Amino acid sequence: MREVLAQAAFQLFLERGFERTTVDDIVARAGVGRRSFFRYFPSKEDVVFPDHERCLAEMTEFLAAVDDGDPVGAVCDAARIVLRMYAADPEFSVQRYRLTREVPGLRTYELSVVRRYEQTLAGHLRGRFGADGDGELRAEVIAASVVAAHNNGLRLWLRSGGAGDPEAAVDHALDLVRDVWERPAEPSPALEKQLERQLGKPVPAGGITAGSGDNEVIVMVAAKGTPMWRVVQQIEAAVGES
Repeated sequence: MREVLAQAAFQLFLERGFERTTVDDIVARAGVGRRSFFRYFPSKEDVVFPDHERCLAEMTEFLAAVDDGDPVGAVCDAARIVLRMYAADPEFSVQRYRLTREVPGLRTYELSVVRRYEQTLAGHLRGRFGADGDGELRAEVIAASVVAAHNNGLRLWLRSGGAGDPEAAVDHALDLVRDVWERPAEPSPALEKQLERQLGKPVPAGGITAGSGDNEVIVMVAAKGTPMWRVVQQIEAAVGES
């Protein structure tokens, strides 16, 4: 029924325009009553985005089950769930994109939908980074970066009329996000020189080891503000190599 109503609505939007189409027009075209419409859609604006509630639920379920070893990678993968929703029906997605460009009210509504996705991603990252100090800020900034990267690639595809592979542009944009936020923290040059003077040898990336056997010591070098999960990752890597 949701699909029937959405199809009827879009037929009318294309024929008459969004503003000149009423809920009564939609239910008449679909052959159902007003009560049926409002059982599935709270408003006429909601019928333009019939798949977002399901997609948001799928994203939430995905993030609840994902391994927290790579939080940035996890939210990037979650964003791809939205991309697959659009790619599943290119014709409808392109029509919706063009409609939202023409109707300011729909654009505003769409921004509120995008914000819900962003909040879902940020909520997952806050659970990983913590809500204190820079943890909350980092979560909000990364979530906003992921959404901006995803939307940039998606809109390139939509503006082309749905031609080609939508994943290529989105993957490229999300790779840039991962490159920035997953890049290993680098020690400052001054700290490196200080450690080199104390240890008498250059400091390799990640950390250095001294001694042998049970007496071996690992010195970890990380920039101030590096997330604890990243520090632990680098320590585990150093231990594994030693």
